[in-house]
Amino acid sequence: MYHYLRNRRNQRHFPLPFIKNFLPTKHCNWPFSTFTVQIPNANPNLEAVPSNFHARSPQGPNLLSTHNLTSTHPAAPSLDKSPPFDQNTLNDIISSNKIITSYIRSGDLSSALRVFRNMTVKTTVTWNAMLAGYSRKPGKLTEAQKLFDQIPEKDTVSYNIMLAGYVQNSDMEAVWSFFNSMPSKDIASWNTMISGFAQKGAMAKARELFLAMPEKNSVTWSAMISGYVECGALELAEEFFEFAAVKSVVAWTAMISGYMKFGKIEKAERLFKEMPVKNLVTWNAMIAGYVENCRAEDGLKIFRIMLRYGIRPNHSSLSSVLLGCSELSALQLGKQVHQLVCKSSLRDDTTACTSLISMYCKCGVLDDAWKLFLETKSKDIVSWNAMISGYAQHGAGEKALHLFEEMRGEGIKPDWITFVAVLLACNHAGLVDIGVRYFDSMVKDYGVEPRPDHYTCMVDLLGRAGKLVEAVDLIKKMPFKPHSAIFGTLLGACRIHKNLELAEFAAQNLFNLDPQSAAGYVQLANVYAAANKWDHVARVRRSMKDNKVVKTPGYSWIEIKNTVHEFRSGDRVHPELASIHEKLNELEKKMKLAGYVPDLESALHDVGEEQKEQLLLWHSEKLAIAFGLIVVPYGTPIRVFKNLRVCGDCHRAIKYISAIERREIIVRDTVRFHHFMGGCCSCGDYW
Repeated sequence: MYHYLRNRRNQRHFPLPFIKNFLPTKHCNWPFSTFTVQIPNANPNLEAVPSNFHARSPQGPNLLSTHNLTSTHPAAPSLDKSPPFDQNTLNDIISSNKIITSYIRSGDLSSALRVFRNMTVKTTVTWNAMLAGYSRKPGKLTEAQKLFDQIPEKDTVSYNIMLAGYVQNSDMEAVWSFFNSMPSKDIASWNTMISGFAQKGAMAKARELFLAMPEKNSVTWSAMISGYVECGALELAEEFFEFAAVKSVVAWTAMISGYMKFGKIEKAERLFKEMPVKNLVTWNAMIAGYVENCRAEDGLKIFRIMLRYGIRPNHSSLSSVLLGCSELSALQLGKQVHQLVCKSSLRDDTTACTSLISMYCKCGVLDDAWKLFLETKSKDIVSWNAMISGYAQHGAGEKALHLFEEMRGEGIKPDWITFVAVLLACNHAGLVDIGVRYFDSMVKDYGVEPRPDHYTCMVDLLGRAGKLVEAVDLIKKMPFKPHSAIFGTLLGACRIHKNLELAEFAAQNLFNLDPQSAAGYVQLANVYAAANKWDHVARVRRSMKDNKVVKTPGYSWIEIKNTVHEFRSGDRVHPELASIHEKLNELEKKMKLAGYVPDLESALHDVGEEQKEQLLLWHSEKLAIAFGLIVVPYGTPIRVFKNLRVCGDCHRAIKYISAIERREIIVRDTVRFHHFMGGCCSCGDYW
């Protein structure tokens, strides 16, 4: 293979130039200026085709040709001669062909068939249009074959359409058999075969065909590159990309997706800058790649650049952007995206609406999520899951379970994700017995096999309720080997209930599976600190240092007028720090007068009480809330987000602050949402 590719490279007369500057660059807004040929065999990778391109093989008939005409009229002339039809008849044929194609593209096969049957004269193009409709529709392969057999004069396009039908609706053995029976093959025939094997992960067979193929084009190379990326063979994809005679936008985009998939962000960025032409899919690959690699802020930045180029997003773009908004809790940008959706053709798109529901839930605006859920005309299982999960994350367990029962009443079968949300709802609401019943009913009533995520929820459910022994028994009964998250969850429950013995058991198993678990070391140190075993705390910290485990620094953030303000504990860099400290000192005096006593167990340092109080006062969530009290108008909820679990002292303090300031404060940590109002929290101190 290497020698073949090398020879191909040596045959080039001119090297492909690399464009090193990103701005300005050439962009192709294909989704809006062109159409994609709908005959899958002719263009299996769905590459953009100029609108003036005729969707036919070199041997295929032209829509305006008077050859290859058939007639259902009783006095139809012989098919081997071109009948002397007048221009009006030809215009009728062309018009009917367009109507059939339009119906097929909209998925209305019945209407297309009605027009087809009413035509007294049909060209091969007419037959091919109907054949494409049947061959693409799942479960219609038999009908497609019958129609194919009736075509009076089949051309290469006819065979290619039927071949594509076999690829989509049959096994590759049948595809191979049909391919070998074809009287003539063009480049589209070979491309369909290669794409078929690539899509099914049979890259060895695809490579055999690639090597045997007499002539290759950009679609061929793109199919091979995309196939290798999908099956995880990134090095082979790189090799084919390097030696490709023609690099299409599909090939470039496939490589960018591959690099992002394997976390090679710098390589993806380099290719993106070098690309001579980009389309919407390319931009989507970059946006999604950034978000999936925990760089949501970069994803949102490139989305804004895309909009400045005048490229309109589709539901895939918006789903990635909304996921990024959820991760950053960038509510204002999320609302702007919502406006974009409302003004576009996606306003009734189920996927787009579901992404918005999820975004509002994760940004702490449950009422807007529920309103949008009610307005969504067509709800699928993902829509229901998003709303049930939203209620679960906000601690509204009863509403989540009521919605689950309503979903069942609508005849929608729950999947494994639904039960993760249901168990999470029971967990946050402390509904232990109900959660156990739902867990037991998964296989019996719904045929859903429990996964590690379900067991993690159950261990958390039992552990938070203090049923640590039952949680350990459940772990021992698991049908598969426990993963690290199971023991991490158990360790967290042991910290809550100060069970030192089981905490050490959980920590040992966790470190055996994940020696670099910073959260595990911190949780264990918390347990020791609560028991005043400072020598053990020091030992845990030494162990972290010896094993080069780096603790994830805690930070909180708040969004003010589209700007995210980030705070770390003991922050010394924020420009408004003096005002923030003044506000906190003022609050501390008022809280203590109201009965607040600092929870010194939350200060994990072996220092004096006064110093511990100061450290607690400057925790990141308190800094963010104080800043919010200063700049957020009265009557508007203050929304703060933290990358770690909110500590016990902060939780206690925020309840006092909400009562003193008469403000609604919403805090999202890694566990759930906390809605503070009038001195109370929505979690009922159960978290």
